[in-house]
Order: sequence, then structure tokens, then C-alpha cells
Amino acid sequence: MRLASALVGDRPTVALVEDGNIFPLPEGAPWPGLKGVLAAGALEEAAALARSQRAADASALSFLPLIPDPGKVLCVGVNYLPHIREMGREPPPWPTLFVRFAESLVGHGEPLRVPAASSEYDYEGELAIVIGRPAYRIRRQDVADCIAGYTCLMDGSARDWQRHTSQFTAGKNFPASGSLGPWLVTPDELQDPAQLRLETRINGEVMQSASIGEMCFDVPAIVEYCATFCQLMPGDVISTGTPGGVGFARSPPRWLRPGDRVEVEITGVGTLSNPVAA
Repeated sequence: MRLASALVGDRPTVALVEDGNIFPLPEGAPWPGLKGVLAAGALEEAAALARSQRAADASALSFLPLIPDPGKVLCVGVNYLPHIREMGREPPPWPTLFVRFAESLVGHGEPLRVPAASSEYDYEGELAIVIGRPAYRIRRQDVADCIAGYTCLMDGSARDWQRHTSQFTAGKNFPASGSLGPWLVTPDELQDPAQLRLETRINGEVMQSASIGEMCFDVPAIVEYCATFCQLMPGDVISTGTPGGVGFARSPPRWLRPGDRVEVEITGVGTLSNPVAA
């Protein structure tokens, strides 16, 4: 099953993506957005209601960030061995975490904004986990029960601001500097996430290409760790880190500029595509 958050005209709603069509929920649907669907445990019910509707006219629809109102967006840094090497770091003993704020993310197809205060705006393609039910102090073997599905995240990074201190937050939260989507893919549609492949392209050129299996901390380890220090709730997002090939590590560095297009593709999940604007 694939579910998206979308604007139909000026009405925000949840939509089922199926057989190349998009079926929005009708006005008056009982759930306030995708986070509400997850909190109610109503994925199947929402999909059935969407299937009873007409497919949307694509010209009248735009995508919102997959979860427009997440309670938490937790991000794992330096989690792929090639990226750890290009960052000049050693593999960490524990996941390296930072947060993104909701207003730093846009939806599929919407423009990413180059931060006016930064001259080093970089790209990072990532697999993101969406939490489907409350989880606290959950064991690794039970992690699958709390995952609603997976999506793509473009973790746009102002590297100069990221390096101001040892904390990444300032470089990761400029408005509209990252994106989340295009849709949620439920686990039953995917093989083991470690078998998936991630590719990031700039203007069609492949910049990052890696197996999700190259992560230092896999999906169960990340969720177990995060759920040890905070209660994960439906609609929370955990992004799992980026592989090697980011712009700052290239010679010369490859920063994002207005007019670029960034695509993050994960096999079995989809392609998150965004133009870059000033």
C-alpha cells in the first residue's frame, strides 16, 4: 500500500497511490491527515475509502511533506561506512542523532530553497522510517510491529552552518531545505530494507549510489535506540543517514544551486524529486 499527503486544490488530504493513479480521501473523512490515520490504526480503512473515490486530476494536485505535522523528525548522521570515511571520522559507538523541524521539509515536486545565509548547500539522500504505533523501550525483535512504512528524505544541509559547532542542528533546519516523500510504502510491499538500494541524482547525474545494507546501524538498531530515550509516536519520522558521494566531499565541492533538480530514488519505495530555487 502507498499513501501520500497531498493538496487537492487548496484542501489538504490523504491519498492512495495505486496503479499509477492517485485517489484522495473525500471531504469529511474521519482522519485529520496521515498522522491521524496512523494514530487510529486505520491504514486499511483509509485505503478502502480512497478506492471508492475518483482518481484525482494530476494538474489539480500537489504533494505535501509525507507527514506535514510530525511530532518528531529524528535523523541519524554518519551511518554509512563510505560517508564516515569521506567525513574523516571513525565509526561511532552509538547512533549520531540530530533533529529536523517540520518547516524545514517540503513535499515531492515542491521547490527546495537555497539558504540565503549559506554558500555551501549540500544534498543527502536517505531512507526514512515512519512510526505507526507508540513505542517505548521496545526490543529489537519487536521493532517491525511499530513501523508503518518507509519513504525517501532529502536531508539538505548547509555545511558551513553545520560546522559552526559540534551539533548539526543549525545546518539542517533552514526553511524548505529538505524534502520528504513522495509516499509511504508499507512494509508488506518491501523486502528486507537492507536489500534496498539508494541513488541520489543531480540533474540526472548519479552522485550517490549504495546498498541500504551498508549502514553501520540498521533499521531495528536505530528504532530500538531512539525508543530507549523517547517515546516514539504515530507519524514520527526517523531518517537513517546518507551514503558517500555528498557534495562537500567532492573536488571541487558540488553545492546545490538554483535551477538544479535533486532526485532520491530507493528501490521499491519510489523517487523523491525536487527542483532547487533561490
